[in-house]
Amino acid sequence: QVQLVESGGGLVQAGGSLRLSCETSGSILSINTMAWYRQAPGKQRELVAHITGGGNTNYAESVKGRFTISRDNAKNTVYLQMSSLKPEDTAVYYCNAQIAARSLGIFGDYWGQGTQVTVSS
Repeated sequence: QVQLVESGGGLVQAGGSLRLSCETSGSILSINTMAWYRQAPGKQRELVAHITGGGNTNYAESVKGRFTISRDNAKNTVYLQMSSLKPEDTAVYYCNAQIAARSLGIFGDYWGQGTQVTVSS
């Protein structure tokens, strides 16, 4: 069974930094694109950043220049380094990955449980 577990969220003052981690576990054949999404209260879930298996990245306009997504393929882990945080970055951050599990042999969409990031003004 494939699992994604996020960590690193918390409370930080505006202008501060946080680093989120998302570790995958289970019987995995391959991991394709990995991504971070976020959902603020009363708003829809939105894509923050994604990184392909080849390392190509893409960011939401609102976080460009402040957030950096990276991955460690040996550890099946994706990271989100967040700097110059703003109160509007407050949200639950979710890890997402396209994973081919050994039991299925095809790629599926997997989500973590989310980690809260709160930025105070």
